[in-house]
Amino acid sequence: MSRAFSLLTVCGLDELESHADRGVTHVLSIVDPGRDDHPAFARYGDPARLTLRFNDEIEPGPNVVLPERGDVEAILRWGRDAFARPDGAGAGHMLVHCHMGISRSTAAMTMLLAQAHPEEGEGDVVARVRAIRPIAWPNLRMTEMADAILGRGGRLTAAVATLYAGNLARRPDLAEVMTRLNRAREVALGRAAQAAA
Repeated sequence: MSRAFSLLTVCGLDELESHADRGVTHVLSIVDPGRDDHPAFARYGDPARLTLRFNDEIEPGPNVVLPERGDVEAILRWGRDAFARPDGAGAGHMLVHCHMGISRSTAAMTMLLAQAHPEEGEGDVVARVRAIRPIAWPNLRMTEMADAILGRGGRLTAAVATLYAGNLARRPDLAEVMTRLNRAREVALGRAAQAAA
């Protein structure tokens, strides 16, 4: 999977219990503001862990805590340390989770892999994320910031748009769902990628 990890996992809160005995060495938790820690973590031992609290949104709204550049920079800093670990190279298990394991967590895994493998094309990075989590719909706001920070020149965002396009092709009803959730920009990018294919 990577030079530092033999296993990369993306999941939602309701799946955390099932990973408690799987030797998780690194955890990135992205949860809504005010949410308590999940009780499953009492069984995880002492993994290297970063917890961030912001909503799964891409546009401002009432009572919305948007992901900000500082959050993305924190994820990338944590990832640099995680992927650079000299001890037990290849033996680690990284778990990234958010509420559902669909958007914030897959955006985080996308940026972590793009950073850890700068030689890899953006399409390959996104294909890896989809293989890890087939229901991935990465948060666009997080992806755009990571794209800029990593110097990917818009290519990471474009690759994520192809993921949106694939999801929309399989489930056309997602367009209405995501638009209702104030994520019309993601739908528009996915449709543009569909049209360009």
